[in-house]
Amino acid sequence: MILNFELGISSMYVSVIGGDTGHCSEADLERAKRLGKGIAEMGAVLICGGRGGIMEAACEGVKEKGGKTIGILPGKSRGEGNEYLDHSIVTGLGMLRNSLVVLNGDIVVAFPGRYGTLSEISMALEYGKRVLGLRTWDIQGVEDFTDVCEVLDVIKEHFK
Repeated sequence: MILNFELGISSMYVSVIGGDTGHCSEADLERAKRLGKGIAEMGAVLICGGRGGIMEAACEGVKEKGGKTIGILPGKSRGEGNEYLDHSIVTGLGMLRNSLVVLNGDIVVAFPGRYGTLSEISMALEYGKRVLGLRTWDIQGVEDFTDVCEVLDVIKEHFK
């Protein structure tokens, strides 16, 4: 017997990184949600650290538009993931999982955040990933943007 069903897996993956709950502004949360909506509308899959703050807001935006989300969690429990994840990958790696978050995206969007975000930016650049910054750390190699629409245009162009 042959089973044939639609998995709905995209060939475009966008990693979104940024501050966890309590370490990001309301304006950045709104930008992350808008970015998530745009990612879903272009048919890309969102990859993130799977927790709160920027990660949760981006996932919420994706889900509002019917898209797919993957969270790569630092601990050993899927319960630490946000409610908008389609797939939760537990690692037990703590902050070391940051490399997996950026390595699995074809392109990385960085929001403001603390040292975890800084480490993800560094690793993404080390892996040769294109990093689009939305009001984030001022680092050589990070393309700086202030508008979500501009970032979405660059992502669309990247996948052409």
